Amino acid sequence: MMSADLISIGALLVMFVVGTVLPINLGILAFVATFAVGTLSLGLSEDELLQGFPVTLFVTIVGVTYLFAIARRNGTIDLLVGAGVRLVRGRVALIPWVLFLIAAVLTAFGTFTPAAVAMLVPIGMNFAFKYKINPLMVGMMVISGGHAGAFSPLAVSGALVLDMVDAADVPSVSPATLFFASFAINTLLSVITFLLLRGRVVPLSTDPQDEAAGQDEDAAAEGVTWQQLLTLAMLGMLIVGAVGFHLEIGFLALGAGALLALLDMKRQEKAVDGVSWNTLLLVAGMMTYIAMLEHAGVIDKISESAAGMGTPLVVALLLCFTVAVTSAFASSTAILTAIIPIAIPLLLSGQLSAAGVVAALAVSTTIVDVSPFSTNGALVLANVRGVDRQRFYRQVIGYTLATVGIGPVVAWGALVLPFS
Repeated sequence: MMSADLISIGALLVMFVVGTVLPINLGILAFVATFAVGTLSLGLSEDELLQGFPVTLFVTIVGVTYLFAIARRNGTIDLLVGAGVRLVRGRVALIPWVLFLIAAVLTAFGTFTPAAVAMLVPIGMNFAFKYKINPLMVGMMVISGGHAGAFSPLAVSGALVLDMVDAADVPSVSPATLFFASFAINTLLSVITFLLLRGRVVPLSTDPQDEAAGQDEDAAAEGVTWQQLLTLAMLGMLIVGAVGFHLEIGFLALGAGALLALLDMKRQEKAVDGVSWNTLLLVAGMMTYIAMLEHAGVIDKISESAAGMGTPLVVALLLCFTVAVTSAFASSTAILTAIIPIAIPLLLSGQLSAAGVVAALAVSTTIVDVSPFSTNGALVLANVRGVDRQRFYRQVIGYTLATVGIGPVVAWGALVLPFS
């Protein structure tokens, strides 16, 4: 008879294949599997099944997509896109790199990565839509930029990792090593992404609503209106609140969107249609299922099994792959919190560079947040415009699989292998 762990992982694989091949939202399958596997195989209560529902992510995606739907409808996004093009003096190819650098600076100085991505992805997707840039390239480069700065000593992830290794008395893990390792590998990933995807054909949408949205935006962009000025002020307050005061960006966006809608009700009565409900269902279902597996200890067992196999060098590679695969479906912060303690014996063994292993684990955990089942990837999927969404979803999946397969090897090969 199959163990509960094998049933849990098997169900995940089955629903992933079915949801990718057939036209059914994967989130629905994940919610059904959460109930079936959780109650029948893992013996969890209803409250335990729903403990992992991503409330914060739900509010973030609803708030951000709602606010930027309003900004699109009143022409504010068109103003920002035009200003961005003037900033790079018409060289549209530089736009993804500008967004990459802004994201890196924001996260390096303390902005939580999903908050930085939430602020920049909607703007980047509108750049891509208007100037026919590959939206996959733009979205992935924004995420990589966010991760490039995410392990500075001032950043959330950087402070978390450094505190854990300091508490365990792990030697020789300097903040500079952790920061520059992440920055270098994410920059390399962005260079490869830029070179491979900049000339690719965009899968255009057949939905007439996308064309109409573009026409409405162009029409609204004739002159600066009081609605646009107020929207710009709201976006500025959003940035100040999220970056300066670390307030929840989803609630800030909902508040700003509600105010703008109340002051311009005739134009904004259908703005709620701009919320990406399909993406919300997809991500919420998958994250609820993975959180259930974490609660039941399945994820910990997989990590511990990887840690107990082979020589230290092989164990380090297996741990990099384990965190990459797991983090593609779950919170990278939670995975880092779980994996560093498991890796402590390896770090203290003296057979490998402790700094190299920690940096490799950190990079492997975060580099896969391009996944549509993570907060960052979900924001890209939710904000893309003018494309065939099913084909775009498959493109993101393909990019994620390539990152999961190659990223840990690159991190291990660059940060662990040379110092073993």
